[in-house]
Amino acid sequence: MEFPKLRNDLILRAARGEDVERVPVWAMRQAGRYLPEFRKVREDHDFFKICRTPELACEITLQPILRFDLDAAIIFSDILVIPQALGLVVEMVPGKGPHFPQPIREPQDLERVATTVDIQMELGYVMDAVALTRVRLDGKVPLVGFCGAPWTLMSYMIEGGGSPSFPHAKRWLYTYPDESTKLLGIITEVCVNYLVAKVKSGAQMLQVFESHAGILTISQFRQFALPFISAIARRVKEALGDEAVPMTYFSRGGHHAIGTIAESGYDVISVDWTIEPEEARKLVGPNVTLQGNLDPCALFSGEEKLASLTRDMLDKFGCKRYIANLGHGMMPDFKPESLEVFVNTVHSHSEKLLS
Repeated sequence: MEFPKLRNDLILRAARGEDVERVPVWAMRQAGRYLPEFRKVREDHDFFKICRTPELACEITLQPILRFDLDAAIIFSDILVIPQALGLVVEMVPGKGPHFPQPIREPQDLERVATTVDIQMELGYVMDAVALTRVRLDGKVPLVGFCGAPWTLMSYMIEGGGSPSFPHAKRWLYTYPDESTKLLGIITEVCVNYLVAKVKSGAQMLQVFESHAGILTISQFRQFALPFISAIARRVKEALGDEAVPMTYFSRGGHHAIGTIAESGYDVISVDWTIEPEEARKLVGPNVTLQGNLDPCALFSGEEKLASLTRDMLDKFGCKRYIANLGHGMMPDFKPESLEVFVNTVHSHSEKLLS
């Protein structure tokens, strides 16, 4: 399929370490519940119905692009479509979040998990949404595709939903290490094929979300997370060859492993707010692009304070090999105007620094 010519490639150049005229900026969960136009759509549609309906997913993806001067769009979907494709039921409960009515709790429950997934059959609706959105973006900004990291997806599948500490999932790592490795391998295979399909459908950049890195010990991260995210980066790039796109890895609470993560094959390492920019740069070295890391709650600040915090972040990260973002996603009770302040400040201050 022929897509419109890209007119703003700032984020792709930053990911590759090339010169930019201003720092690119976007926000995780930029298409979501803080926008009144999103809430309007949700009044009539179930969350996963939106994910499974390309027209609706495209509409939601474009909403923040129409509002703000962002440098990337990220396809509206959810990391938990992969557990669904593997045969588990996932519900999105208002006020609670994701819920698995029948989570995996014992090794015999793995019998309910598919060992292979036909990506087009189970997740073709995502590819249709990617292709449609790429066309309707009309080259304004690149389109980002994503998936959840294997450990994060496994932790949801076992825990049955969100949790501060995921005790059921961590129990598996201690009591069923072989079965844990088997499940992580199954998920990894789906992630690889899913991300490759997204690029072939029109995604111009990829991000892998490790939302639960912070609950692992360092040794657990090295055993149950790192090998699988490294395999994803390597195998996706091998499968795509000359069509390979920049890949980002985001780990929430994973600052203890950033130095190791930087050697895992990703072009961009996205960091949360628990590490200083200077320390992150020291750990990843000069040849990896950093992304992040404003505390999302800073968006509760007044305009002047938020602008000041954003400028300080830019001063610390610098403008080379850097993509501005939050340290995690947008929250439902943020005001849209706060994101506008963040985005505009990144652009204006980085232009000043680069001049």
